[in-house]
Amino acid sequence: MAEELHSQVRERDIGSEMRESFMDYAMSIIVSRALPDVRDGLKPVHRRILFAMSELGMSPDKPYKKSARIVGEVIGKYHPHGDSAVYETMVRMAQDFSLRYMLVDGHGNFGSIDGDSAAAMRYTEARLSKIAMELLRDINKETIDFAPNYDGEENEPVVLPARFPNLLVNGVSGIAVGMATNIPPHNLGEVIDAIQHMIKNPEVTPLELMQFIKGPDFPTGGFILGREGIKQAYSTGRGSVTMRARATIEEQNGKARIIVHELPYQVIKTRLIVSIADLVREKKIDGITDLRDESDRNGMRIVIELRRDVNPNVVLNNLYKQTAMQTNFGIIMLALVNKEPKVLNLKDMLHYYLLHQQEVIRRRTEYDLRKAEARAHILEGLRIALDHLDQVIALIRSSRTTDEAREGLMTQFSLSHDQAQAILDMRLQRLTGLEREKIEEEYKELMKKIAEYQAILGDEQLVLAIINDELEEVKLKFSDERRSEITIGEYSIEDEDLIPQEDVIITITHSGYVKRLPVTTYRSQKRGGRGVIGMDTKEHDFVEHLFVTNTHHHLLFFTDRGKVYRLKAYEIPELSRTSRGTPIINLIQIEQGETVNAVIPVESFDSEQNLFFATRSGIVKKTPLEDYRFIRKGGLIAINLREDDELIGVKLTDGKQEIIMGTKQGISIRFPEQDVRPMGRSATGVRGINISEDDAVIDMDTAEEADSVLIVTSQGFGKRTAMNEYRIQSRGGKGIKTLNITSKNGPVVGLKVVKEDEDLMIITAQGTIIRMSMESISMMGRNTQGVRLINIKEDDEVATVARVERNEEAEELLEEIEETDGNE
Repeated sequence: MAEELHSQVRERDIGSEMRESFMDYAMSIIVSRALPDVRDGLKPVHRRILFAMSELGMSPDKPYKKSARIVGEVIGKYHPHGDSAVYETMVRMAQDFSLRYMLVDGHGNFGSIDGDSAAAMRYTEARLSKIAMELLRDINKETIDFAPNYDGEENEPVVLPARFPNLLVNGVSGIAVGMATNIPPHNLGEVIDAIQHMIKNPEVTPLELMQFIKGPDFPTGGFILGREGIKQAYSTGRGSVTMRARATIEEQNGKARIIVHELPYQVIKTRLIVSIADLVREKKIDGITDLRDESDRNGMRIVIELRRDVNPNVVLNNLYKQTAMQTNFGIIMLALVNKEPKVLNLKDMLHYYLLHQQEVIRRRTEYDLRKAEARAHILEGLRIALDHLDQVIALIRSSRTTDEAREGLMTQFSLSHDQAQAILDMRLQRLTGLEREKIEEEYKELMKKIAEYQAILGDEQLVLAIINDELEEVKLKFSDERRSEITIGEYSIEDEDLIPQEDVIITITHSGYVKRLPVTTYRSQKRGGRGVIGMDTKEHDFVEHLFVTNTHHHLLFFTDRGKVYRLKAYEIPELSRTSRGTPIINLIQIEQGETVNAVIPVESFDSEQNLFFATRSGIVKKTPLEDYRFIRKGGLIAINLREDDELIGVKLTDGKQEIIMGTKQGISIRFPEQDVRPMGRSATGVRGINISEDDAVIDMDTAEEADSVLIVTSQGFGKRTAMNEYRIQSRGGKGIKTLNITSKNGPVVGLKVVKEDEDLMIITAQGTIIRMSMESISMMGRNTQGVRLINIKEDDEVATVARVERNEEAEELLEEIEETDGNE
């Protein structure tokens, strides 16, 4: 006995055994539980529930039956798992907020969108819905394969005929071993339109199918923001769409309130209300005074009362940002194809469904053909008997037994066994003239059907035409209006919706550190003051750029290499006045050694404005602003620079302005913008000023007759000169003198066209900043050296200058001017 047992023991590497056993388990989960079949869009448990209900005769025209009876039938014959799992699945198939088109018609408490559970299965009743019958239609015509159930005593369908594309229409979600599927529901009419188009145009692309299938259509409605995620999902099988609740703002008694009518798919209403209440309690959302649920049988209605002094749009955007009123649906279009899991794009899913329907139609036609031929065969025998009626009667009367009569008929009239038996079974009433005519009519009709069935089996186009017609029939019976509205364009929640519009200062150091501060951080000071420390710069670093803009504007960053990058002003971190800032390489993807030297705020790219460029060697270029609407994260070529040249300035222009350029040696030129024709984005440009070898353009601005020209030097000297002292010249000339350069005042570092109601900000290389009113700066002639604007230490110098628009805060601060030598 021991030897016999020993002979049955096999040595096995435990690693190999574990791998193979786990793979067997994983494939069992994938195929038998978690993933849907691409053909009918059902997991085994869904398929078994529908089939069991069909076998119980629970069609829509029959009375409801207890859910417990259905669950017992399913687990007893087809699904050897827990009753609660089967019941929960059936419950979901009966919920109008879970399935786009319910497959089970429930009677009783089947749960709610509030998260309430369904009543126990002994209380609820159910039957098949009308559209579920389309999944089961023709199942008894051998259209699909059957396989033994778990105990081998019953047969169950491997797949349902599925006369509509349920995988896309109702969607599915499931988690297997190492993979998951999450297919959103869609509108039945749109999906059928897409299939019908695909029948006519087999080479259609997934994106072309989007003209029919606009996107997911969730049973709970709401909004879908943008189409980019939809395109990605339909093209690759993976993507993400943003869902948003449908909400309106109402005014009542002078107060605003937000009414929520629809929620994103799979969001539980009670949990949402609790989360909003928690945010209000924690003061993360301000302005909400009351929150209540007024939903009833007529629809959802969540009322959010607001204080009188709050902006309802800001509160609503905060709700979208911080609660499940806006959430993402990650799409993974994974399904079983020939029992193998595959990620499919939109066309693939429709393609496999069409192949399944072709197989269903073919098998149904073959079944009908067999039945028709069998009936025609019987009718042919009856016709022979009627044509030889006297002989048949005589033969039957002379026969001692039924078998003898059957054999006699088969021998004398060349009939088959079935034909002879049919003659023997024929009732005497069939011998009347009317009955004989009915047999002839039936035979003729059968022959027509047989010819039709044979034609269908011999022509694929006829099969596709039948599929097209039957889908149209389903569409007419069950399609409805789209519930989820897809917004046009990308409406992502921008932080600017939550940030008040205000002027801010953007500072950038020579080493590439950037930060944002309120304009009021810097107070006005008398000309010649020491200024306040504006930034704690590291050794050998200094503030190189300072820009005033609005939190809601785009910022275009132009670098010395002629590239442009884009950010929103609010995307730049707001830091303390003395902090160094954030490395700009953390915000935009500039290359090593590339430095930003021009920043342009842009409110809209729709305006008919131009970007006017100037380079250090005196080259200028004009390009329409619209050409810079689409800027990649990695930047875009803004101007094609020549060797050893760099971009020094960019301005927004309207095409009718005048340009003034200045060099470090005190030379300037003024010419009409029209002298420079519009060029493409990557063009090099034309000569703006002819400079000497030891000179370089340091700044460029737009000129107006009523303005003056401000000149600031490296040693803190400056002046204003009337614009009319700068005569208009032709583009490309040598220019005229704008400042008398001496060893005392140093080379020019800034040229700005300014107005008296503006302020000037001067930034030194060591980070000292001073703000002064423009009207306090002396008006002087072109050929002068200017006056001292800021006291410069021996080891310091002016790095850059900027204009600041005057505001009420600045006016107040001007009245509080400190002493000339005052420090903060």
